[in-house]
Amino acid sequence: MRLLSVLMPRERHFFTLFNNHASLVVQGAATLVEMLAGYSDNGRRDAYVEKIQSLESAADDVTHETVALMHNTFITPFDRDQINKLIQRMDDILDLMQDTAESLMLYDVHVLTPEVSQLADLVHVCCVRVQDAVTKLSSMDNGPAILKICQEIDRLETDADRVTQAAISRLFREEQDVRQLVKLKAVYELLELTTDKCQDVALVIEGVVLENG
Repeated sequence: MRLLSVLMPRERHFFTLFNNHASLVVQGAATLVEMLAGYSDNGRRDAYVEKIQSLESAADDVTHETVALMHNTFITPFDRDQINKLIQRMDDILDLMQDTAESLMLYDVHVLTPEVSQLADLVHVCCVRVQDAVTKLSSMDNGPAILKICQEIDRLETDADRVTQAAISRLFREEQDVRQLVKLKAVYELLELTTDKCQDVALVIEGVVLENG
């Protein structure tokens, strides 16, 4: 079995950190979906925002630990620039989920459209696929499966683009309240940008597989 990492504790720890971060990303996406599903319950919104903030803070800690390990390790499992990009791009995903949750509160959005939930669901699926790919990275025997997952993330991002375009078009046709239009448009764009970041992670992972497979 061809391992991407040499069997050394420090190198194996990189994959543990990647997996930990990917898990936090999925938890953040699931929390955002839950928040939107129960959005009519004003009393619980703050709790969801706080949970996402906590997950984002934990992910920052993992990111910092990964960067520190990279600078203090002679042999890394793959290119240092790729390691940095992978962990930073995953961090971008959670940052945007936090931005989305906080924006809903700051903009004082009271009523959501079906497209908001649809985009959040796409974000969640994208994040699960990111986790699937990340957990397979420790072995290049998983290369074909990883590339297939990355292609699926790309398709999901395209779906999110289409939903966002249609949602914004409908807003301009049907929404009479300009303030509501501006608020919802911003939320749509944050959610769509989150899927873009998932695609960015997939591109980094594709590069790792193609260069090390």
